[in-house]
Amino acid sequence: MPKAIQAVVFDLDGLMFNTEDVYQAVGRQLLARRGKSLTPELLDAMMGRPGRVSLQLMIDCHGLDATVAELLAETDALLPSMLDGYLAPMPGLVDLLSHLEESAVPKAVATSSRRRYTLGLLQRFEWTERFCHVLTAEDVHHGKPDPEIYVLAASRLGVPPQRMMVLEDSQIGCQAAVAAGAIAVAVPAGRSLAHDFHGARLVASSLADPAIYRLLAGE
Repeated sequence: MPKAIQAVVFDLDGLMFNTEDVYQAVGRQLLARRGKSLTPELLDAMMGRPGRVSLQLMIDCHGLDATVAELLAETDALLPSMLDGYLAPMPGLVDLLSHLEESAVPKAVATSSRRRYTLGLLQRFEWTERFCHVLTAEDVHHGKPDPEIYVLAASRLGVPPQRMMVLEDSQIGCQAAVAAGAIAVAVPAGRSLAHDFHGARLVASSLADPAIYRLLAGE
């Protein structure tokens, strides 16, 4: 009898690393330069979406006289210094990665972020080789909440979506996982604690939540 869960896919920002806080700080600075503020409503709309989509939402919300390319360049200039000395894995991540490796469960990353940024984060911890596949915004035509990235992840991992656990921290990401037919596990933190995770198999308190391990064991 095959294991109920044959592979696990991780979102990146806010799920593996505390980068949602960094992105919020960058967004506030981008808008402060233009005399605007990052409202809770705008922040909720942006979470989990590809960077270019999020920046366009920012432009549209405030009627900014800026292009996505300009804001993206400013973001790239601000991010490195904000990540240095601040970036950390989310609670429970290190132990969960080790558990999956001990259990020979294949792992992948599927994120709305860009490839260069994603690989840069993983390389800071020398974790790139721990994942069978790293899927980013450049690998799909449609970003989350479209299920494309998780359908692609299942295909790359060689497992049916219904045998694949997806760990997500945002409502948008969880919608994508559910629509793909995957076993969606929401791990909210910060603002995403108030998100709607309808369709998720489990809403966990953190990556250390014993319920995740029980689900992996088929309990």
